[in-house]
Amino acid sequence: MKKRFLGNSGIEVSEIGLGCMSLPTEKKEAGIIVDAAIAHGINYFDTADLYNKGINEEVVGQSLKRHRKDIVLATKVGNQWNTHSDEVKWNPTKAYIKEQIHASLKRLQTDYIDLYQLHGGMITDDSEETIEAFEELKEEGLIRAYGISSIRPNVIKRFLEKSNISSIMMQYSLLDRRPEELLDSIGQAGKSVVTRGSLAKGLLTGEGLQRAEKMGSYMGYAAEELKTTLQKLSAVHDNLHALALQSVLQHDTVSSVVAGASSADQLKTTIQAYKTPVSTEQITEAETLTRQDLYQDHRE
Repeated sequence: MKKRFLGNSGIEVSEIGLGCMSLPTEKKEAGIIVDAAIAHGINYFDTADLYNKGINEEVVGQSLKRHRKDIVLATKVGNQWNTHSDEVKWNPTKAYIKEQIHASLKRLQTDYIDLYQLHGGMITDDSEETIEAFEELKEEGLIRAYGISSIRPNVIKRFLEKSNISSIMMQYSLLDRRPEELLDSIGQAGKSVVTRGSLAKGLLTGEGLQRAEKMGSYMGYAAEELKTTLQKLSAVHDNLHALALQSVLQHDTVSSVVAGASSADQLKTTIQAYKTPVSTEQITEAETLTRQDLYQDHRE
């Protein structure tokens, strides 16, 4: 498994990261998947305090504690949930971030977080206060680096200009190419992108057409257009999963593709796809078959 630097942080992350949201809540089952990921060379693990109201962090912490020195642990903050209901409030305040990190550290069974990410963001936020919180956490040794998880161009631009973020997590795939307009400017600023949704809810895997039948439309693709596009992409490369991963990883700005796995077999399929050769010509052809939409909202 190859590694790439996470922006200017000095941290190296595996080109495939494990998105932990879909891990089983049973810790033994989750541990099997985590151990398999490490055996395949994955060192980057991404969770969030919001997932299952902190339970996911507990599962990740238990599964990774004996590997802690060998892995890069990322989590997120900013969504304040109600323990007794499904209500979630957005809270990017300094006080909340500096309070919540201690709860995350306890659940994750560690004394530091490698990458602490703001789990969203709006242009109306007091970003100076948020940035100040992250900078203080770095000074205190509780985090090594910080980033944001956002697809909003105006929020991304603000943090590129005002903060020392190392990374931006963005949804990016052959079926959602909106981030491409931002990749060069992010890379030129010395920052990285870590991706989510690069398999487009399983559409860009061997089960793609079956999933498309059930799903109907996806992003800007109407139901029939989606199925036709997937058929054309499958004709470009006989492993659509591999084509999806390498199409995203071809960009130097991308440090890691964060892919979920709810079983060891599912993880193994992703690793096999990652190891499958894909040519530059095949990626170029795939791009001619897919839409290159732009973000329409949150630009100013």
